[in-house]
Amino acid sequence: MIKPILKTLLTLFICCSAFIAKAQLGYNFSQWDIGTSVAFNQVKGDAQTQTTMPSINFNITFNSTPYVNYVLEAQLGKLRGGDSVATSTGRYFNNDFYAIIFRGQLQFGEFLDYSHSQLANAFKNLYVSAGVGFINNHITQINRYSKMIPGFYTGGQDRSQDPFIPLRIGYEFKLYNKYEKPSVKIDFGYEANIDLSDNLDGFTTPGHHDMYTQFTMGVKFALGGLSSYRKQIIY
Repeated sequence: MIKPILKTLLTLFICCSAFIAKAQLGYNFSQWDIGTSVAFNQVKGDAQTQTTMPSINFNITFNSTPYVNYVLEAQLGKLRGGDSVATSTGRYFNNDFYAIIFRGQLQFGEFLDYSHSQLANAFKNLYVSAGVGFINNHITQINRYSKMIPGFYTGGQDRSQDPFIPLRIGYEFKLYNKYEKPSVKIDFGYEANIDLSDNLDGFTTPGHHDMYTQFTMGVKFALGGLSSYRKQIIY
């Protein structure tokens, strides 16, 4: 009598355990990511032409949920623009910069119901982001005089440190491991970094703030700090 009861209880326990384990598939995520990216930068400033220059970025991300993220990023690269011969102002510059950025990131999956719609499921990884940044500018090459307009001169600073506001939109492709947990993330983004001064290009003109834009491509790897989400992540 006891053996059949024990067998029944054991079977129920195994079934319940399997059901709970299966129910958790697609719900777990890592709270921390580490990543890197490359960016292609242009300065919208006082120079008359823009030049695309590269930078490399390193970041660490805290994931409050799979779709609410807080990113700390370091950037190192070059900004360049202008032409000392072919433009009327003669403005040309090269800036070797580094920057630190902290931003919050909201992916659409946080508020979309993507469980019954392929379109919503495709949009769940689209995100918007904003925050604060600080940039160190080092102008290594510059031309302040015009060859076309006699006596035309543009002043400015060769070294400066400025705060700026990063605004970003992007898409994060999530790659899942065998436990259906996001383990690798491929990120594509466009970012406008609005300088709160006029020093990115080394030229200072009245009533004008500089900014630099970036197209970025990056990868992130899950570190750990396992947590669970209120709804299934993968569909």
